[in-house]
Amino acid sequence: MALYTIIATAAFGLESVVAQELRHLGFTDVHVQNGRVIFTGNEKDIARCNIWLRTADRILIKVAEFTATDFDELFEGTVSVPWEEMIPADGTMHVVGKSVKSKLASVKDCQAIVKKAVIEGMKRKYNTTWFPETGPLYRIEVSLLKDSATLTIDTAGTGLYRRGYREKAGKAPLRETIAAGLILLSHWAPPRILADPLCGSGTIPIEAALIAKNIAPGLMRKFAAEEWSIIPPHVWDEVREEAYGVIHNVEFRILASDVDGEVLKKARNNALRSGVGEYISFQKMAVEEFRSRKKYGCIICNPPYGERMGTLKKVEELYRQLGKVFATLDTWSFFVLSAHPNCEKLLGRTSDKKRKLFNGPLECFYYQYFGPRPKNL
Repeated sequence: MALYTIIATAAFGLESVVAQELRHLGFTDVHVQNGRVIFTGNEKDIARCNIWLRTADRILIKVAEFTATDFDELFEGTVSVPWEEMIPADGTMHVVGKSVKSKLASVKDCQAIVKKAVIEGMKRKYNTTWFPETGPLYRIEVSLLKDSATLTIDTAGTGLYRRGYREKAGKAPLRETIAAGLILLSHWAPPRILADPLCGSGTIPIEAALIAKNIAPGLMRKFAAEEWSIIPPHVWDEVREEAYGVIHNVEFRILASDVDGEVLKKARNNALRSGVGEYISFQKMAVEEFRSRKKYGCIICNPPYGERMGTLKKVEELYRQLGKVFATLDTWSFFVLSAHPNCEKLLGRTSDKKRKLFNGPLECFYYQYFGPRPKNL
């Protein structure tokens, strides 16, 4: 098998979590950068990362990196890539791009130059001036940073947060990759009880159940690279078969509640579609009604920030009620993702640790309150 330079992209703040996932999968040459983690692997590794990584956004194959201060340099650097070795004559070549602090600031023009250069490169093998682009998708990205151009091909197709189980969502759903990151950062694991009293469409409870069962997040979906000739179909079959073979037979219970009965119906359906519905107890309940006699539990939640729920006054009262709930659970740990600037003040407690994360374009903080650790864990 060939070796590739692979890039796992990630939301800012989750790069180290992606790196830890990669190390858990057996990768050792792992390099963390802003918004991405770089490593090497073969065709099977590409399949494994797409199917197994919970917190990465995309898995990209890096094909070139060069200086590009003008369009000629961008064209020459792109046309020199052996595209014909990766893309078939009927391949659908979709070019996207971004530019940061570079002389080539027009992303649209850069995309057009790269597409033209890829076509010229393809002519070397196929001896034609026209390509139908009716076959498998090859999503090519040109990324310009300080006049350095990086060319990649996306193996996932749609983002890895699209697990395949979320048919319906609430008004402002948390991405599955972010939810998984919150859980991994909390170090929660059965038999500890886990609760989300603001569960919305159920993303946090579902991702937690998938982690507890060791169910690979990509088992329910397909990936763009499954249609590529460079990765034989049997490779994907082997990776999926291996993933099914390591699912844990473990009993646990996750509590998920929300005051909105309609969104709870969506959450239940999503949990059933994900295959973990039997492990999550859904209940219509206001935050202030949450109680538990269990010890050493965890609450992980993503409360509204202000724009998602009525008036700011209602949102701030919700935070105060959440803080009162925390005060009644003296052995529990609490983890709150929020963009509200006065989150800690409204909760009535200063966090033990906070971590900057980006939920899409929105800057948030993950406030972590650590309770006593159970002696048997």
